[in-house]
Amino acid sequence: MRAALKGISLALSTLVVSGAALAQDKVVNIYSSRHYQTDEALYSGFTKATGIKVNRIEAGEDALIERIRNEGARSPADVMITVDAGRLWRAEQLGLFQPVKSSVLEARIPENLREPGGLWFGFSQRARVIAYNKAKVKLDEIQTYEELAEPKWKGRICMRSATSIYNLSLMGALIDHLGEQKAEAWARAVRANLAQDPKGGDSDQLKAVAAGQCDVTVSNQYYYARLVRSDKADEREAAGRIGIVMPNQKTWGTHVNISGGGVLKHAPNREAAVKFLEYLASDEAQRYFADGNNEWPVVASVKLDNPVLNALGDFKRDRLNVAMLGRNQPSSQKIYDRVAWK
Repeated sequence: MRAALKGISLALSTLVVSGAALAQDKVVNIYSSRHYQTDEALYSGFTKATGIKVNRIEAGEDALIERIRNEGARSPADVMITVDAGRLWRAEQLGLFQPVKSSVLEARIPENLREPGGLWFGFSQRARVIAYNKAKVKLDEIQTYEELAEPKWKGRICMRSATSIYNLSLMGALIDHLGEQKAEAWARAVRANLAQDPKGGDSDQLKAVAAGQCDVTVSNQYYYARLVRSDKADEREAAGRIGIVMPNQKTWGTHVNISGGGVLKHAPNREAAVKFLEYLASDEAQRYFADGNNEWPVVASVKLDNPVLNALGDFKRDRLNVAMLGRNQPSSQKIYDRVAWK
């Protein structure tokens, strides 16, 4: 009798454990710094495809990283989604991610758009383009990032601050392609060419170019796309005064970065978390994920019906692994500091 009861008890224990595991597979907790309305379709699409409920917390990148650090092993977070490889690298350096081995992710996402050890993956691409005032600059006058350092641009360039993650990542790419010494010379020369001290975001730089406060700037392409597709007539008019260059088409290609994410170290629902990342690489999710911010999918076969991006055309992208943008971040910041780029 005791043996029978013991067997029943063991069976019940196994059932409870199995039930807990099943319950875990039915939910995934997302910490995201993306705040785009189209991302709602991502979450509902994932739940429809898998039956797994999505819980999410949205906040700024730094706030999310700090929250995950503070929660430690007690964190309910399974996945962190954020923008820029530089921020993903920061989370990586804090030991927040765990490696993921997935044949789906490896087949769908190009090698240069994911961390080599599987700690995080890119799910959409953004390009750092050169924007110019069409009334003051001819298209053939500026075709590369290096040309921004030429003396003819003195007093004609607007740029974001040295602390901008986008500028840090661009510098990270320049360090890899030019070497640290030449990259610093470039930063010093561009700093000397500024029309004003760095201030504001990419949209502010584009509007300054359109208004004639400066002639040239560097911006992520989706800020330009937002102006073109804006509901405000003055923003659409501003976009009409701006031309866009995809830099370095004859050399290493235009600098690209990512929105991406990874499975967190203490994820309580790891299997569901991996399924969520794999879903983000699906054709359906790629369209939702990228179109939410006027970006390009990372899966080459997926095409967007986005008139602004389509008008920019096909272009040569830098094939540098985006993980290098983060790894070069400390050197990038030191260069900006040495040249007094505010």
